Amino acid sequence: MIETQTSRRDFLKTSSTSAGGLMLAMSLPVVAGKSMAAGTVHTPNAWVHIGDDNSITLLNAHSEMGQGVYTSMSMLVAEELNVDLDQVNVVSAPPAAVYVNALLGAQITGGSTSVRDGWEKLRVAGAQVREMLFSAAAAKWGVDKSQLTSSRGIVSGPGGKTATYGELADAASKLPVPEKVALKDPKDFRLVGTRAPRVDLMIKTNGTAQFGIDATLPGMVYAALAQCPVIGGTPVSFDDSKAKAMPGVIAVVKIADGVAVVADTWWRAKKAKDTLTVTWDRGAGANISDDSAFAGTRKAIASGKVIEITKPVGNVNEAMKGAAKTMQAEYVQYWQSHSPLEPMNFTADVKGDKVTLVGPTQFQQGAQGSVAAALGVKPEDITLKTTYLGGGFGRRIELDFIVQAAQISKSVGKPVKLVWSREDDMTHDFYRPLAVNQMKGAMDKSGMPVALEFKVGSQSVTQRAFGLPKDTLDPFMVEAAVPGYNIPNAKFDLMIHDTGVRVGYMRAVSHNHNAFANESFIDEMAKAAGKDPYAYRMALLQNSPRHANVLKLAAEKAGWGKPLPAGHAHGIALMDGYDTYMAQVAEVSVTNGVVRVHKVTVAVDAGMLINPDTVEAQVQGAIILGMGPALKNRIHIKNGEVQEQNFNTYEPIRAYEAPHVDVILVKSSEKPGGIGEPATAVVGPAIANAVAALTGKRVRSLPITAEVLSKA
Repeated sequence: MIETQTSRRDFLKTSSTSAGGLMLAMSLPVVAGKSMAAGTVHTPNAWVHIGDDNSITLLNAHSEMGQGVYTSMSMLVAEELNVDLDQVNVVSAPPAAVYVNALLGAQITGGSTSVRDGWEKLRVAGAQVREMLFSAAAAKWGVDKSQLTSSRGIVSGPGGKTATYGELADAASKLPVPEKVALKDPKDFRLVGTRAPRVDLMIKTNGTAQFGIDATLPGMVYAALAQCPVIGGTPVSFDDSKAKAMPGVIAVVKIADGVAVVADTWWRAKKAKDTLTVTWDRGAGANISDDSAFAGTRKAIASGKVIEITKPVGNVNEAMKGAAKTMQAEYVQYWQSHSPLEPMNFTADVKGDKVTLVGPTQFQQGAQGSVAAALGVKPEDITLKTTYLGGGFGRRIELDFIVQAAQISKSVGKPVKLVWSREDDMTHDFYRPLAVNQMKGAMDKSGMPVALEFKVGSQSVTQRAFGLPKDTLDPFMVEAAVPGYNIPNAKFDLMIHDTGVRVGYMRAVSHNHNAFANESFIDEMAKAAGKDPYAYRMALLQNSPRHANVLKLAAEKAGWGKPLPAGHAHGIALMDGYDTYMAQVAEVSVTNGVVRVHKVTVAVDAGMLINPDTVEAQVQGAIILGMGPALKNRIHIKNGEVQEQNFNTYEPIRAYEAPHVDVILVKSSEKPGGIGEPATAVVGPAIANAVAALTGKRVRSLPITAEVLSKA
């Protein structure tokens, strides 16, 4: 056992008792179903509830958006409680300070942090409950706790004595919470580390899982919202005469973001919205274009007003002067849209100063706080119920659509479900920022790098979203900026430029452009040196064993250096991020300028794995998502308007285009790393490097379309 200790004050924050069962740490509201949150609770934290009926409930602080956290978090609690996964019921936790993600400083699901955040705290919660149940049983039977065992919610003692957790819960609830609990040694895990089936598998298969778009409230009506073609524009006036004459229309409402039509069905609301004539104040954003945004970013880089990402190593300028060869390159990526399959939606019911919110969000505290501010009510008077999310990728950290639903409900005095169309969703996103990476390198006579200069110019999401002061290092802009390679002289600089476009966190965030730049440039250096890209990297990883291990595993499994089918080539890329180390080898072909990815071999060292099956699924999904920006997707802006409006012009990767993904999982005793995001960032440079190896054309701008490839 591994002993852990928490202060008494921390226990008071996270623990109390409730009649009719054992709760850490509040009375559990009525649970309407696995997908629906508990109601607003005004007492501190609750993680685990043992009911008199022997039911076990986990209040999960992390939103389930397909990444499997309902399963992984349940596994952590079940492991310490000595119960099976099918005995744990999961509900989504309400907004509360105790549910704050310690790695992000807010109740947010993102940054591949869920397992890393829950790894210890949920095991401790389970162990606390287990020890209190054992203490209750020991007192009841007059035996020492060391004589007790448990399995599947039953405590067993000497002489064949048994009691269910539910039978012991009331007595246990009257005991003090233990200040020290023993956590299982990983070698004794019976559930964690196994390929457990997902707890939400059946309801997502049979269609009973409740997503935001499925939410209903008594007397609910529907809203569709007309928004300015330029993000940030506001309505000046409007003519709603045609809309009001259409069947089922209840009201037309002006809010800060646009003009909403409310009707008895969403389709009627949408059709009526299309008849509105709105005069817009297009705002300053009307002057934004691709060209102006890139020009401004390059100007910021050229200004020399840099923010150091990390302290320089050695003396880059001197090393450049004495090098046998120098080279430089610029790498570019465009804005990207999140475009989750479930479009933005939320249901709100405003009744005086009491508000009910139901829907898909990654940011519970933010949703509660922003609606409270918008409506002038107290946060504690807002009940938030988080449903399943039909994709998030960072888009549902934003709060715009939630506030809109609440404002419309207040205006019409009825429960309202606001649903955006796909066109609304794609043209009013918080886009992944465009980026310009400028690289310089120097090599010695043997072709090995002696100096590296890295510069990235981009926009700060954290300044917009959380008020990060200007000219302050934004850690979410410099992820994967510093590679694991041993280069004796190196400097890494950031330039922040606000393009005027509203930007947001998107899966893998800045890992996407920084890994593309670093891994493309190291490949170019290897080619200039006349060396194999894999061997070149390995020679630079003497001090980075986890990097070297995944690189070796991926290369060997992919058959690096062995003959491939005619017209095929391999490309390799490496990155660490979210405490995870990953290498990918992509096998590609090119026909009439169209790149086809046949296979991706991935080696992953994510530390200890909760559920290897989920890890594999996340890697596979992240690769498919990452292939979109690598091969097809980019957002164009002209006169402030987003040009792509649906999947016909912002085309996803189709099923027939999906490669075979071969995943190698490294066995490790290291703490768990994050897995939802890294593969998204590594696949782009792996593909670009394979295309360069096959065609001899180095593409430094993603996506690699036939047009881009023809001009390379």
